[in-house]
Amino acid sequence: MADKQYDWAAIAKNPKFVELHRKKTTFLIGWWVFSTVFYFLLPIGAAYAPGLFKIKILGNINFGYLFALSQFFVSWGIAMYYAHVANKDFDRLTRELVDELK
Repeated sequence: MADKQYDWAAIAKNPKFVELHRKKTTFLIGWWVFSTVFYFLLPIGAAYAPGLFKIKILGNINFGYLFALSQFFVSWGIAMYYAHVANKDFDRLTRELVDELK
């Protein structure tokens, strides 16, 4: 099987590649900003709003514990959402681009 040579500069200018790159960049930067802010709300909230984090919710479980635990669920949710978007949009755009380059 012979190696096919690609014109990477032309691929980078291809409208489908540009759209794929724009969509992925927008998605990833947006969720990165959200997750970073959400992550740092825990130590900032614990330092500057300790009363809020001490509010008892259920027995010995307080808001601080629930907020810390929520970070796992938010991370998993973002990962599942990324997989959904990647399967629906990013993979479709990639297939279209690859088919066009064949």
